[in-house]
Amino acid sequence: MTTFAVRPGSSRQLAGTGTLLRFALRRDRVMIPVWIAVNALMILSMPGTLEGLYGTPAERADLIRQMATNSSLRAMVGPVFGDSLGALTAWRVGVYAGALAAVMSLLIVVRHTRDEEESGRQELVASGMVGRRASLTAALLAAVVANGVLALLVTAGLAGQGTTGALALGLGIAGVGMVFATMAAIVAQLTESARLARGLTAAVLGAAFVLRAAGDSATDDGSSVLTRLSPLGWLENLRPYASERWWVLALFAGAVALQGAVAYALAGRRDLGMSFLPTRPGPASGRLGSAGALAWRLQRGGVLGWSIGFFLAGVVYGGMTDGAADLVGDNAGARRIIERMGGQSGLTDAFLASMVGMLGLIAALHIVASVLRLHGEETSGRAEPVLANAVGRVRWAAGHLVIAFGGAGLIMLLAGLGFAVGYGRETGPILGACLVQLPAVWVVGGLAVLLHGVLPRAALAAWGIAGAVLLIGWVGPALDVPQVVLDVSPFGHLPKLPGGSMRWGPVLVLTGLAVLLVSGGLAGLRRRDMTT
Repeated sequence: MTTFAVRPGSSRQLAGTGTLLRFALRRDRVMIPVWIAVNALMILSMPGTLEGLYGTPAERADLIRQMATNSSLRAMVGPVFGDSLGALTAWRVGVYAGALAAVMSLLIVVRHTRDEEESGRQELVASGMVGRRASLTAALLAAVVANGVLALLVTAGLAGQGTTGALALGLGIAGVGMVFATMAAIVAQLTESARLARGLTAAVLGAAFVLRAAGDSATDDGSSVLTRLSPLGWLENLRPYASERWWVLALFAGAVALQGAVAYALAGRRDLGMSFLPTRPGPASGRLGSAGALAWRLQRGGVLGWSIGFFLAGVVYGGMTDGAADLVGDNAGARRIIERMGGQSGLTDAFLASMVGMLGLIAALHIVASVLRLHGEETSGRAEPVLANAVGRVRWAAGHLVIAFGGAGLIMLLAGLGFAVGYGRETGPILGACLVQLPAVWVVGGLAVLLHGVLPRAALAAWGIAGAVLLIGWVGPALDVPQVVLDVSPFGHLPKLPGGSMRWGPVLVLTGLAVLLVSGGLAGLRRRDMTT
């Protein structure tokens, strides 16, 4: 295994950082702007939406009173610290914006550290005049650039609600992103697989969300110990637009500095391509003797994580259904948004349908990640040894696609079971509502298969498609966009269940479209050259 040459002096340790940073930003010239745009649009669209929902002091006072007594909703979005539009914006999207910034940051860091080593490209880079810690530094600086641009957009976009609060919210979101960027840098040194590095860091993010949710459900002022253990809880306790606590930024700075130091120390103590927690070697025999079994071995951790997450999400959303109906009450604006997302049935059924639809949108991210595992196996060179044996391309791809499309069905089924546990009623209709999301999820997955099979260099654009679908379904109803825009998403054609009438026509059309897209992608894969 090739190792970095030992170069004394800090300047030589960072030689080539600027070049690697420019290269990283060029490679991510699509991914980073998409993540920033989705997050910024979600945040900046909120003041106008909230003004329409809670336009009078009485409506805002009623909201604050309801949130103080509704632990389920506090677990979902956190407590309210003020009645201004800025404070309500920070309350409504702060946690989710921080989580999106964290995901963006961990993807950037892992892609330019462990991914590069796993593919073998870093070995070529290391043969030049590049310092030992240059790649890690460039990856972290790329995360700094991405989070910095996001913070600037948030600050500028919300300045009309108050410059101080806008700055606090922007810095807080960027702080969450950098905490998880440096955490991903540590995990990338510990693991030998980029997939495992992303999965472990995402698991920590999930744990941070659970800690914050548990703490917020217990108190209405963010003072719980559990909340304060979570970086997402720190963002809440920064309290943008509500007597800002600037000292909380020191927590972000301290965590980033400490984790960054640990990552740099670990990077200087290992050989290129190696890790402190190496994967277990072993022959591909027995249960690993087929392409499908190998695909399951590679993706089973992700399927398990998504399954647990969707079941727990179903339990939480199901448990807050009655409380959400009470919160909306006579607010016509909030009722209109929920009905636009979930249909014109009763408010409870409309809320359930909107939450099921949200999980369907998130399931689209799962299926894209699972399908693109094919792209990762191919570009890293690991697919070639498999295909060199008596394994055809379609058979190799089919193993991963069965897990991707079947896994989407599994997590939506578990989400339905979670709703049944949390809500305690309408088990059959809720399960049906979750499963009816699958044709739209499969269409997004089919587009990812088509891109990988026909245009492999554009395969990562599938993330942009999934992000656009998520943005339309999440923000579109709140912004009251025309129905023609909502219909761009395959989810816009699904029946609104439970409560609405079942329409088999769109379901069958979307299923057939997904089959055609997958077939086209596999046909393209059979005919093109494999990427090396």
